[in-house]
Amino acid sequence: MSMHADLALRMLAELFWTGLIVCLPVLGLTMLVGVLISVLQVVTQVQEMSLTFVPKLVTAAISLIVFGPWILRTLAAFSTRLWSGIPAMF
Repeated sequence: MSMHADLALRMLAELFWTGLIVCLPVLGLTMLVGVLISVLQVVTQVQEMSLTFVPKLVTAAISLIVFGPWILRTLAAFSTRLWSGIPAMF
């Protein structure tokens, strides 16, 4: 019974790690742009909601275009490892 719990925990840990690695470029760049726009708003005292939303949206779209192939390769490799490891699980 413990073997199945170890396997499930290992698979869950790999799933979360892969998810974090895949999301990190998009979320990191979007957060960086958000902080920079917030600092700009504080300095200029312009409090416009669209000023924060539009640059973050554009940054997320551009980063998905740039990092999209890498994200797809990483997710495909994870899925391949998961499916090819099924016979060894039993």
